[in-house]
Order: sequence, then structure tokens, then C-alpha cells
Amino acid sequence: MLRRIIVAAALVATSVLVPVAPTAAGDAAPPRAETAPIPTVGEEKAVDLGLGSAGAPTRQRIRHPGAAYVKVHFARLDLAPDAYVTVADPTGREVHTYRGDPTRGAAAHDDAGYTRHGRTGFAAMSVDGDTAVVTLHTRGKRGSHVTIDRYWRGYSEAEITAENPRSVCGADGRRDAVCYRTSHPAQYAASRGVARMLKNGGGWCTAWRVGRGNHMMTNNHCVRNQAELDTMEVQFDYDCATCGGNDPRPGTKVGANALLRTSPALDFSLFSVDDFDRITQFGTLFLETRAPVSGERAYIAGHGDTKPKRISIYEEGDGGTFCGIRNPQLGTEDVGYSCDTSGGNSGSPVLAGASHKVIALHWGGSCPHNVGTRMDKIYPQIQDLVDNRP
Repeated sequence: MLRRIIVAAALVATSVLVPVAPTAAGDAAPPRAETAPIPTVGEEKAVDLGLGSAGAPTRQRIRHPGAAYVKVHFARLDLAPDAYVTVADPTGREVHTYRGDPTRGAAAHDDAGYTRHGRTGFAAMSVDGDTAVVTLHTRGKRGSHVTIDRYWRGYSEAEITAENPRSVCGADGRRDAVCYRTSHPAQYAASRGVARMLKNGGGWCTAWRVGRGNHMMTNNHCVRNQAELDTMEVQFDYDCATCGGNDPRPGTKVGANALLRTSPALDFSLFSVDDFDRITQFGTLFLETRAPVSGERAYIAGHGDTKPKRISIYEEGDGGTFCGIRNPQLGTEDVGYSCDTSGGNSGSPVLAGASHKVIALHWGGSCPHNVGTRMDKIYPQIQDLVDNRP
């Protein structure tokens, strides 16, 4: 079974979660990871590119060979009434459209989401792959001025492995979510409400819809305040189309909106997203309000290692031992379980096998078990905000 010691328990952690010996109920949990604001799955690159001005082209290609994604930042976006800008991959598989700078109230209602990074301008949603094509579309020659001052590029899989050393205990029992569409339809359906989350262009966490309204949950060490949330984009349906095919869909990307509640002690953050109507098709998750029970089955859906969504149902592989709760009480807030995770899984829902409700919020990995905050401890802090009626 894979229970990796994560140098980045979410995306940018710097302290290692060391192996811990089996503990009795009520024993202390492993220490929560300390975080540092350094990218581990991507990096920022400065550029000076323009579109629309005299002598400037109407199209710019930003390419970083081997990059997992490219996320473009506009320092200036002044567009004539008939003009708009698109950020797309070379095939047109992903296209994000902007008719003005949304931070200045100039965007159209149907424009793509965006993120803010503490400086002038805004960043477009990322495009998967190593190339972003930025195009200025205009019918006339009235003044439109576009300036791109930087972009982020995602590390390759080899770079992610090099940046995030880890220790492996046993085999990895996770499989692509689509592998379970027929054999485990309830687990597959629950996974649809789980999303990948890009933080500040350079780090990943997992987040998920909770309850009936516009609410998402992840870890506090992923999102500590509104300024950090402003840099987040949330990607639903980043799933492989075929089992083991390594052929993920681009999914649906939206920007984060408001931080509603957060707790460092319980390591959770509750927030809303822009363009909520675009993600309701993926369903939502509801919360277990009881304490976990030793030996009960559990499973986790998430985006470990930034990969397309995988589900951990078995400890070693299909048909073997189901993963589940191994220590229902670590310290006062936590629970230990045997479902496989890795860096990027932080914020993933730990679901009870019988009810398919979330029984814990995953925050860290160690041997002999992984660790999450018990949902019966979190729920009283958010019950006034979340409609938890299935």
C-alpha cells in the first residue's frame, strides 16, 4: 500500500511528515505540515509581449517545451467595444475568452474565469499543455492594447518527482476514476464533485463541492486567506477518458470567489466559486456528522501528484483488502486511514464506504496510515452555512 511521506503535504510544504508507529485511540496525531510559499509544481516566467499597438502582432504564442500547463498574466487589457482576446491551446481544445479586464469591471457575463495575483492586471485560466496561443480579435483598427508581462508553466512529471521526494510504503492501489464507472458506480458518482485546484500558478491541492449551495472545501494550509484564494482556479472533470489511458479531458475551470470560513486548528477552508452554474452538473457531496468507526470502509477521490482524478478504494489493488478507517481517533480532531494518497491530495474528501458521505478531510500522509480531520469536528463550525440535506 502506498502511504507516501510528503514533502509537500498539499503543494508547497517544506517539512516531512515522518513515519509514525501504530497508535491507540486517543494518541497524538502526527504533526501538521508547515507550509512555505514556494512553488513545487510550476514556476513564474517574465515576458514582455504586446498585441494591438502599432507594429505589434495580433497573436502571440507562449511556449515552454514539456510544460504541463501555461497560465498567462495580462498586465494591461484595454479593448475596443468590438474586440476580445482568447487564450487557447494550439488545437482549440481549450479556449478562454475575455472582452475586458475583469478586475476593472469590464468583462462580459459569459467571459471565462480569472485569478488575481496582487499586482495590476489579472491572469487567464490556464491551458493544459506546453503552449498558450493569445489572440486579439477585432473588426476595426480602433485602439486595443494588450500587454502580457508574465506566465506560469507547469513542471513536467519528471520535474515534479525531483522537486517532491517521497517514501513509498507498499504498492499504490489508486486507479483512474473512470475505471470504477461500471464496477463501483456510487464511488464514481461521488468523485464527480471533486476538483483539482491550482494555487498562484505554481501548486496544486484538491477541493470538492459540499452541500446544495455554492460551497467548496479544501485545507486551510491550501487556502489561508482571501488573498491566497484570489490566486486559485478550480478545475472540475479533469478525469481520464479511458481507464489507464492517460488521456485527461480539459474539464471545466472556474475562478474562486469568497473565503467563507477557515480554521488553522481543524485545517479546513470553505469558499465559493465564480460561475457556479457551470459546475453544478458535476454533483456535490454531503457530510457525515458522526464519529468514524474503526474498521469501516472508506475511500478517497483526489488529484495526487497533480494527475487526473484517481480513487483509492483498495489497499494494494482491485479485489484485495478494502482501505478504511484504521484509527478513528488520533489526538482530538484527527482520524487515521489506509487509503492511498500523495502530494496534491491535500483537501481531498475521505468518504464513508456505506453512506458515500464525507467522514474526514485529508491533510497529510505518513506510515502506517494517512491522516485527516474528522468531519464531526468540522461540521459544527460550518453547519450554519452549508445545506447538508441529501
